[in-house]
Amino acid sequence: MSKRVMKLFFVTMSLVLFFSYSANAAEVLLWGSTTCQKRFLEPGKEALNNATGVNIKVFGVGTGKGMLALFEGKTNVAISSNTLDESVKSAQKVRKKTGKEPVEVPEGLQYHEITKDVIVPIVHKENTVNKLSWEQLADLNTGKITNWKDVGGPDMSVQVVTSHAGSSTKAVFRKMVMKKAEYDAGAIEVKSTRLEINKVSKNKGGVGAVSSGFHTLNPGKTKVVETNTIQRPLGLVTIGDPAPDVQKIIDFFRSAEGKKHILD
Repeated sequence: MSKRVMKLFFVTMSLVLFFSYSANAAEVLLWGSTTCQKRFLEPGKEALNNATGVNIKVFGVGTGKGMLALFEGKTNVAISSNTLDESVKSAQKVRKKTGKEPVEVPEGLQYHEITKDVIVPIVHKENTVNKLSWEQLADLNTGKITNWKDVGGPDMSVQVVTSHAGSSTKAVFRKMVMKKAEYDAGAIEVKSTRLEINKVSKNKGGVGAVSSGFHTLNPGKTKVVETNTIQRPLGLVTIGDPAPDVQKIIDFFRSAEGKKHILD
């Protein structure tokens, strides 16, 4: 066999192996909710790949930014921790926050619910308050109540901690509990759920609201305060019908095997 033929043979085999590998190593990019990221996508990533051959890469940027990535063609699937309508609103809030015009929302958006999530109020673990009504939580977060002694706690200033403008956790809490009232002007705004827990952990007067599942995994120096249930859906969003690999993700996490990897 001549060197030319041998070279052609090896090049051909390399291409065959490359395309064979690519076909068996599909990768789906998912942009959006950090709650979805930590509740089921990352815990179930390996099992998903073993069962379907689909590999996922998750960008936990918040629901609003994830929806924008979908609208702008950076991904063909977004991950959301809110209803479809509220997820679109989160995207528009991100645009407004950055001084941009509202984004054009494509037709045919589909929401594929995977599971439910509960949002829980958190305080520093040394705070003696164990139960709050929605009215009390609203008053704490709007700044109407500025001292914990007014809700049966210690004589200590309240420090509100909340997530960024595109956060669905923030949007759901503000809509359901605060009746869309504005947060206290002195509220500390952070970029992720983990940072919110970290901030409350370092501030004995802190109060926040985070995903129950995420808090269970990363409680820090905080504790959950009892209140009425604050629930929202977790799911994937596509423009039109999901691509085959995206459908495999949806089907897997809805299956009996996939549900084993959804963290409570």
